[in-house]
Amino acid sequence: MNDALTARLDSMARRFDEIEVQLANLGGAFDQSSYTALVKERAALEAPVETYRRLSQTQAQIAANESLARESDSELRQLAEEENLGLRERAADLQDELTRLMMPRDPNDSRDVFVEIRAGTGGDEAAIFAGDLARMYMRFAETRGMKTELVSESPSEAGGFKEIVFALTGQEPYRFLKHESGVHRVQRVPATEAQGRIHTSTATVAVLPQVEDDVEVEIRPSDLQIDTYKASGAGGQYVNKTESAIRITHVPTGIVVASQQERSQQQNREKAMQMLRATLYDRKRREQEEAVDEMRRSQVGTGERSEKIRTYNFPQDRVTDHRINRSFGNIRGIMDGNLGSIADELIADERARLMAGESSASG
Repeated sequence: MNDALTARLDSMARRFDEIEVQLANLGGAFDQSSYTALVKERAALEAPVETYRRLSQTQAQIAANESLARESDSELRQLAEEENLGLRERAADLQDELTRLMMPRDPNDSRDVFVEIRAGTGGDEAAIFAGDLARMYMRFAETRGMKTELVSESPSEAGGFKEIVFALTGQEPYRFLKHESGVHRVQRVPATEAQGRIHTSTATVAVLPQVEDDVEVEIRPSDLQIDTYKASGAGGQYVNKTESAIRITHVPTGIVVASQQERSQQQNREKAMQMLRATLYDRKRREQEEAVDEMRRSQVGTGERSEKIRTYNFPQDRVTDHRINRSFGNIRGIMDGNLGSIADELIADERARLMAGESSASG
Protein backbone atom coordinates (compact mmCIF):
# COMPACT_ATOMS: atom_id res chain seq x y z
CA MET A 1 0.00 0.00 0.00
CA ASN A 2 1.58 3.26 -1.15
CA ASP A 3 2.00 6.40 0.96
CA ALA A 4 -0.72 8.33 -0.91
CA LEU A 5 -3.30 5.63 -0.26
CA THR A 6 -2.27 5.35 3.40
CA ALA A 7 -2.62 9.11 3.84
CA ARG A 8 -6.04 9.03 2.20
CA LEU A 9 -7.20 6.21 4.46
CA ASP A 10 -5.89 8.01 7.55
CA SER A 11 -7.89 11.07 6.52
CA MET A 12 -11.01 8.95 5.97
CA ALA A 13 -10.58 7.37 9.41
CA ARG A 14 -10.31 10.79 11.08
CA ARG A 15 -13.42 11.98 9.26
CA PHE A 16 -15.29 8.83 10.29
CA ASP A 17 -14.47 9.52 13.96
CA GLU A 18 -15.56 13.16 13.58
CA ILE A 19 -18.93 12.05 12.21
CA GLU A 20 -19.36 9.56 15.06
CA VAL A 21 -18.88 12.40 17.55
CA GLN A 22 -21.26 14.70 15.68
CA LEU A 23 -23.99 12.04 15.53
CA ALA A 24 -23.59 11.31 19.23
CA ASN A 25 -23.94 14.99 20.16
CA LEU A 26 -26.76 16.30 18.00
CA GLY A 27 -28.41 18.02 20.95
CA GLY A 28 -31.44 20.25 20.56
CA ALA A 29 -30.47 21.88 17.27
CA PHE A 30 -31.54 18.89 15.19
CA ASP A 31 -31.40 19.47 11.45
CA GLN A 32 -32.88 16.60 9.44
CA SER A 33 -31.00 17.41 6.22
CA SER A 34 -27.64 17.66 8.02
CA TYR A 35 -28.35 14.45 9.93
CA THR A 36 -29.22 12.61 6.70
CA ALA A 37 -26.02 13.86 5.03
CA LEU A 38 -23.90 12.73 7.99
CA VAL A 39 -25.49 9.28 8.08
CA LYS A 40 -24.94 8.88 4.34
CA GLU A 41 -21.30 9.97 4.61
CA ARG A 42 -20.72 7.65 7.55
CA ALA A 43 -22.17 4.71 5.61
CA ALA A 44 -19.81 5.38 2.70
CA LEU A 45 -16.76 5.51 5.02
CA GLU A 46 -17.59 2.66 7.38
CA ALA A 47 -16.50 -0.40 5.37
CA PRO A 48 -13.12 0.91 4.10
CA VAL A 49 -12.23 2.49 7.49
CA GLU A 50 -13.05 -0.65 9.47
CA THR A 51 -11.17 -2.84 7.00
CA TYR A 52 -8.16 -0.48 7.09
CA ARG A 53 -8.13 -0.59 10.90
CA ARG A 54 -8.34 -4.38 10.98
CA LEU A 55 -5.46 -4.53 8.47
CA SER A 56 -3.37 -2.11 10.57
CA GLN A 57 -3.99 -4.17 13.72
CA THR A 58 -3.05 -7.37 11.91
CA GLN A 59 0.14 -5.83 10.53
CA ALA A 60 1.03 -4.58 14.03
CA GLN A 61 0.57 -8.12 15.40
CA ILE A 62 2.83 -9.50 12.67
CA ALA A 63 5.53 -6.91 13.48
CA ALA A 64 5.27 -7.72 17.21
CA ASN A 65 5.62 -11.44 16.55
CA GLU A 66 8.64 -10.85 14.34
CA SER A 67 10.27 -8.82 17.11
CA LEU A 68 9.44 -11.56 19.65
CA ALA A 69 10.90 -14.22 17.36
CA ARG A 70 14.22 -12.33 17.14
CA GLU A 71 14.53 -11.96 20.91
CA SER A 72 13.18 -15.31 22.15
CA ASP A 73 14.29 -18.89 22.49
CA SER A 74 13.54 -21.48 19.82
CA GLU A 75 10.21 -22.59 21.30
CA LEU A 76 8.74 -19.07 21.50
CA ARG A 77 10.22 -18.24 18.12
CA GLN A 78 8.45 -21.21 16.54
CA LEU A 79 5.11 -20.22 18.12
CA ALA A 80 5.47 -16.63 16.89
CA GLU A 81 6.34 -17.77 13.37
CA GLU A 82 3.41 -20.21 13.28
CA GLU A 83 1.00 -17.49 14.38
CA ASN A 84 2.36 -15.17 11.71
CA LEU A 85 1.53 -17.67 8.96
CA GLY A 86 -2.17 -17.26 9.68
CA LEU A 87 -1.85 -13.52 10.28
CA ARG A 88 -0.17 -12.97 6.93
CA GLU A 89 -2.99 -14.82 5.15
CA ARG A 90 -5.49 -12.65 7.01
CA ALA A 91 -3.57 -9.49 6.10
CA ALA A 92 -3.52 -10.48 2.42
CA ASP A 93 -7.30 -11.05 2.47
CA LEU A 94 -7.88 -7.70 4.18
CA GLN A 95 -5.61 -5.98 1.65
CA ASP A 96 -7.62 -7.46 -1.22
CA GLU A 97 -10.86 -6.41 0.43
CA LEU A 98 -9.53 -2.89 1.00
CA THR A 99 -8.44 -2.63 -2.63
CA ARG A 100 -11.94 -3.62 -3.73
CA LEU A 101 -13.57 -1.11 -1.37
CA MET A 102 -11.33 1.74 -2.53
CA MET A 103 -12.01 1.04 -6.19
CA PRO A 104 -13.91 3.91 -7.87
CA ARG A 105 -17.53 2.81 -8.14
CA ASP A 106 -19.72 3.32 -11.17
CA PRO A 107 -22.36 5.82 -9.95
CA ASN A 108 -24.95 4.01 -12.06
CA ASP A 109 -24.41 0.60 -10.41
CA SER A 110 -27.33 0.95 -8.03
CA ARG A 111 -29.76 2.14 -10.71
CA ASP A 112 -32.74 0.21 -12.00
CA VAL A 113 -32.59 -0.57 -15.72
CA PHE A 114 -34.51 -1.00 -18.94
CA VAL A 115 -33.41 -4.05 -20.92
CA GLU A 116 -34.05 -3.77 -24.66
CA ILE A 117 -33.55 -6.86 -26.86
CA ARG A 118 -33.92 -6.86 -30.65
CA ALA A 119 -33.62 -9.70 -33.14
CA GLY A 120 -30.60 -9.19 -35.40
CA THR A 121 -29.46 -11.22 -38.40
CA GLY A 122 -30.91 -14.69 -38.85
CA GLY A 123 -34.62 -14.26 -39.54
CA ASP A 124 -37.01 -16.34 -37.42
CA GLU A 125 -34.17 -17.97 -35.50
CA ALA A 126 -32.90 -14.53 -34.44
CA ALA A 127 -36.34 -13.69 -33.02
CA ILE A 128 -36.43 -16.99 -31.13
CA PHE A 129 -32.95 -16.27 -29.76
CA ALA A 130 -34.08 -12.80 -28.65
CA GLY A 131 -36.85 -14.51 -26.70
CA ASP A 132 -34.35 -16.93 -25.17
CA LEU A 133 -32.16 -14.03 -24.02
CA ALA A 134 -35.17 -12.24 -22.50
CA ARG A 135 -36.08 -15.38 -20.56
CA MET A 136 -32.44 -15.78 -19.44
CA TYR A 137 -32.29 -12.27 -18.00
CA MET A 138 -35.70 -12.55 -16.36
CA ARG A 139 -34.71 -15.84 -14.70
CA PHE A 140 -31.42 -14.32 -13.55
CA ALA A 141 -33.26 -11.29 -12.16
CA GLU A 142 -35.62 -13.59 -10.27
CA THR A 143 -32.74 -15.46 -8.61
CA ARG A 144 -31.21 -12.13 -7.49
CA GLY A 145 -34.43 -10.77 -6.02
CA MET A 146 -35.01 -8.19 -8.75
CA LYS A 147 -38.49 -7.36 -10.00
CA THR A 148 -39.38 -7.57 -13.69
CA GLU A 149 -41.95 -5.40 -15.46
CA LEU A 150 -42.75 -5.81 -19.15
CA VAL A 151 -42.78 -2.49 -21.03
CA SER A 152 -43.38 -3.44 -24.67
CA GLU A 153 -43.09 -6.41 -26.96
CA SER A 154 -43.31 -7.20 -30.66
CA PRO A 155 -43.78 -10.99 -30.92
CA SER A 156 -42.59 -12.97 -33.91
CA GLU A 157 -44.97 -15.40 -35.61
CA ALA A 158 -42.30 -18.11 -35.44
CA GLY A 159 -41.83 -17.56 -31.68
CA GLY A 160 -39.70 -15.21 -29.66
CA PHE A 161 -39.66 -11.48 -30.30
CA LYS A 162 -38.68 -9.03 -32.98
CA GLU A 163 -38.23 -6.65 -30.04
CA ILE A 164 -38.93 -6.77 -26.30
CA VAL A 165 -38.36 -4.20 -23.58
CA PHE A 166 -38.68 -4.80 -19.83
CA ALA A 167 -37.66 -3.02 -16.65
CA LEU A 168 -35.64 -4.57 -13.79
CA THR A 169 -35.77 -2.95 -10.37
CA GLY A 170 -34.07 -3.56 -7.03
CA GLN A 171 -30.78 -5.27 -6.02
CA GLU A 172 -28.44 -3.21 -8.27
CA PRO A 173 -29.50 -4.53 -11.69
CA TYR A 174 -27.17 -2.19 -13.61
CA ARG A 175 -24.13 -3.43 -11.71
CA PHE A 176 -24.77 -7.02 -12.75
CA LEU A 177 -26.14 -6.48 -16.25
CA LYS A 178 -24.34 -3.43 -17.68
CA HIS A 179 -21.82 -5.69 -19.43
CA GLU A 180 -24.63 -7.43 -21.33
CA SER A 181 -25.00 -4.53 -23.80
CA GLY A 182 -23.86 -5.58 -27.23
CA VAL A 183 -24.37 -8.19 -29.95
CA HIS A 184 -25.00 -11.77 -28.83
CA ARG A 185 -24.48 -14.59 -31.33
CA VAL A 186 -26.01 -18.07 -31.22
CA GLN A 187 -24.84 -21.16 -33.11
CA ARG A 188 -27.27 -24.08 -33.07
CA VAL A 189 -29.54 -26.29 -35.17
CA PRO A 190 -32.97 -24.59 -35.34
CA ALA A 191 -36.04 -26.70 -34.68
CA THR A 192 -37.19 -25.92 -38.24
CA GLU A 193 -33.93 -27.14 -39.84
CA ALA A 194 -34.63 -30.45 -41.59
CA GLN A 195 -31.03 -31.08 -42.68
CA GLY A 196 -29.54 -30.69 -39.18
CA ARG A 197 -27.35 -27.78 -40.24
CA ILE A 198 -26.01 -25.32 -37.69
CA HIS A 199 -27.29 -21.77 -38.15
CA THR A 200 -25.73 -18.56 -36.84
CA SER A 201 -28.04 -15.76 -35.68
CA THR A 202 -27.70 -12.62 -33.57
CA ALA A 203 -29.66 -10.41 -31.21
CA THR A 204 -28.71 -7.04 -29.78
CA VAL A 205 -29.05 -6.18 -26.10
CA ALA A 206 -29.08 -2.69 -24.58
CA VAL A 207 -29.09 -2.21 -20.80
CA LEU A 208 -30.09 1.37 -19.98
CA PRO A 209 -29.88 2.78 -16.45
CA GLN A 210 -33.10 4.47 -15.37
CA VAL A 211 -32.62 8.11 -14.37
CA GLU A 212 -34.39 10.37 -11.91
CA ASP A 213 -36.22 13.51 -12.94
CA ASP A 214 -33.47 15.70 -11.45
CA VAL A 215 -30.78 14.23 -13.71
CA GLU A 216 -29.81 16.67 -16.43
CA VAL A 217 -31.46 15.31 -19.56
CA GLU A 218 -33.08 17.98 -21.71
CA ILE A 219 -36.30 16.91 -23.46
CA ARG A 220 -38.27 19.65 -25.18
CA PRO A 221 -41.96 18.91 -25.81
CA SER A 222 -41.59 20.41 -29.29
CA ASP A 223 -39.04 17.66 -30.10
CA LEU A 224 -41.51 14.85 -29.43
CA GLN A 225 -43.85 13.09 -31.81
CA ILE A 226 -46.37 11.10 -29.77
CA ASP A 227 -48.59 8.45 -31.40
CA THR A 228 -51.22 6.15 -29.93
CA TYR A 229 -52.02 2.69 -31.21
CA LYS A 230 -53.72 -0.55 -30.23
CA ALA A 231 -51.40 -2.76 -28.27
CA SER A 232 -50.53 -6.23 -29.54
CA GLY A 233 -49.33 -9.30 -27.72
CA ALA A 234 -50.11 -10.05 -24.07
CA GLY A 235 -53.00 -8.24 -22.46
CA GLY A 236 -56.14 -9.97 -23.69
CA GLN A 237 -59.15 -8.29 -25.25
CA TYR A 238 -58.76 -4.99 -23.38
CA VAL A 239 -55.57 -3.83 -25.11
CA ASN A 240 -56.90 -4.64 -28.55
CA LYS A 241 -60.06 -2.56 -28.15
CA THR A 242 -58.47 0.70 -27.02
CA GLU A 243 -55.57 2.79 -28.31
CA SER A 244 -53.82 2.72 -24.95
CA ALA A 245 -50.33 2.05 -26.28
CA ILE A 246 -47.97 5.00 -26.69
CA ARG A 247 -45.09 5.46 -29.13
CA ILE A 248 -42.79 8.47 -28.67
CA THR A 249 -40.31 9.59 -31.31
CA HIS A 250 -37.55 11.99 -30.25
CA VAL A 251 -37.19 13.85 -33.52
CA PRO A 252 -33.65 15.31 -33.08
CA THR A 253 -32.09 11.89 -32.43
CA GLY A 254 -34.59 9.58 -34.14
CA ILE A 255 -34.92 7.53 -30.94
CA VAL A 256 -38.25 5.68 -30.75
CA VAL A 257 -39.64 4.24 -27.51
CA ALA A 258 -42.96 2.57 -26.79
CA SER A 259 -45.04 1.30 -23.88
CA GLN A 260 -48.10 -0.90 -24.24
CA GLN A 261 -48.44 -2.93 -21.05
CA GLU A 262 -50.17 -0.38 -18.82
CA ARG A 263 -53.97 -0.07 -18.93
CA SER A 264 -54.16 3.66 -19.65
CA GLN A 265 -52.58 6.06 -22.11
CA GLN A 266 -51.26 8.20 -19.26
CA GLN A 267 -49.48 5.28 -17.58
CA ASN A 268 -47.99 4.15 -20.87
CA ARG A 269 -46.92 7.71 -21.64
CA GLU A 270 -45.14 7.99 -18.29
CA LYS A 271 -43.36 4.65 -18.83
CA ALA A 272 -42.33 5.62 -22.37
CA MET A 273 -40.98 8.96 -21.13
CA GLN A 274 -38.95 7.13 -18.47
CA MET A 275 -37.42 4.99 -21.15
CA LEU A 276 -36.71 7.96 -23.41
CA ARG A 277 -34.92 9.69 -20.54
CA ALA A 278 -32.88 6.54 -19.89
CA THR A 279 -31.96 6.22 -23.58
CA LEU A 280 -30.93 9.87 -23.90
CA TYR A 281 -28.99 9.68 -20.63
CA ASP A 282 -27.16 6.57 -21.83
CA ARG A 283 -26.30 8.27 -25.13
CA LYS A 284 -25.03 11.37 -23.32
CA ARG A 285 -22.97 9.24 -20.92
CA ARG A 286 -21.38 7.26 -23.75
CA GLU A 287 -20.52 10.44 -25.64
CA GLN A 288 -18.81 11.83 -22.53
CA GLU A 289 -16.85 8.61 -22.06
CA GLU A 290 -15.72 8.67 -25.66
CA ALA A 291 -14.64 12.29 -25.32
CA VAL A 292 -12.26 11.54 -22.43
CA ASP A 293 -11.29 8.09 -23.72
CA GLU A 294 -12.42 6.32 -20.55
CA MET A 295 -12.51 2.56 -20.07
CA ARG A 296 -13.54 0.36 -22.95
CA ARG A 297 -17.27 -0.23 -23.18
CA SER A 298 -19.46 -2.63 -25.09
CA GLN A 299 -21.73 -1.07 -27.68
CA VAL A 300 -24.85 -2.44 -29.25
CA GLY A 301 -23.84 -1.85 -32.87
CA THR A 302 -25.92 -2.91 -35.85
CA GLY A 303 -26.41 -6.61 -35.17
CA GLU A 304 -23.82 -7.80 -37.68
CA ARG A 305 -22.14 -11.07 -36.78
CA SER A 306 -18.67 -9.45 -36.74
CA GLU A 307 -19.55 -7.18 -33.79
CA LYS A 308 -20.34 -9.97 -31.33
CA ILE A 309 -19.45 -9.72 -27.64
CA ARG A 310 -20.56 -13.26 -26.78
CA THR A 311 -21.23 -16.53 -28.59
CA TYR A 312 -23.64 -19.24 -27.44
CA ASN A 313 -22.49 -22.46 -29.12
CA PHE A 314 -25.04 -25.20 -28.43
CA PRO A 315 -23.33 -28.12 -30.26
CA GLN A 316 -20.18 -27.58 -28.17
CA ASP A 317 -22.08 -26.74 -24.94
CA ARG A 318 -20.07 -23.55 -24.61
CA VAL A 319 -20.69 -19.85 -24.00
CA THR A 320 -17.72 -17.64 -24.89
CA ASP A 321 -17.38 -14.01 -23.86
CA HIS A 322 -14.99 -12.50 -26.38
CA ARG A 323 -14.11 -9.41 -24.32
CA ILE A 324 -12.45 -11.45 -21.56
CA ASN A 325 -11.66 -14.44 -23.81
CA ARG A 326 -13.32 -16.86 -21.39
CA SER A 327 -15.56 -19.85 -22.12
CA PHE A 328 -18.18 -21.35 -19.82
CA GLY A 329 -19.85 -24.76 -19.97
CA ASN A 330 -23.44 -25.79 -19.13
CA ILE A 331 -25.08 -23.64 -21.78
CA ARG A 332 -28.55 -24.90 -20.82
CA GLY A 333 -28.04 -23.76 -17.25
CA ILE A 334 -26.81 -20.34 -18.40
CA MET A 335 -29.81 -19.90 -20.69
CA ASP A 336 -31.96 -20.83 -17.70
CA GLY A 337 -30.64 -17.80 -15.80
CA ASN A 338 -27.42 -19.04 -14.22
CA LEU A 339 -25.46 -15.97 -15.28
CA GLY A 340 -23.70 -15.40 -11.96
CA SER A 341 -20.28 -16.77 -12.91
CA ILE A 342 -20.17 -14.76 -16.16
CA ALA A 343 -21.34 -11.57 -14.41
CA ASP A 344 -18.71 -12.04 -11.69
CA GLU A 345 -15.92 -12.51 -14.27
CA LEU A 346 -16.96 -9.36 -16.13
CA ILE A 347 -17.14 -7.32 -12.90
CA ALA A 348 -13.67 -8.63 -11.95
CA ASP A 349 -12.35 -7.66 -15.40
CA GLU A 350 -13.81 -4.17 -15.01
CA ARG A 351 -12.14 -3.87 -11.60
CA ALA A 352 -8.79 -5.05 -12.97
CA ARG A 353 -8.92 -2.52 -15.81
CA LEU A 354 -9.78 0.25 -13.36
CA MET A 355 -6.81 -0.75 -11.20
CA ALA A 356 -4.53 -0.80 -14.24
CA GLY A 357 -5.76 2.65 -15.21
CA GLU A 358 -5.10 3.99 -11.73
CA SER A 359 -1.64 2.43 -11.67
CA SER A 360 -0.67 3.88 -15.04
CA ALA A 361 -2.05 7.26 -14.03
CA SER A 362 -0.04 7.33 -10.82
CA GLY A 363 3.11 5.84 -12.30
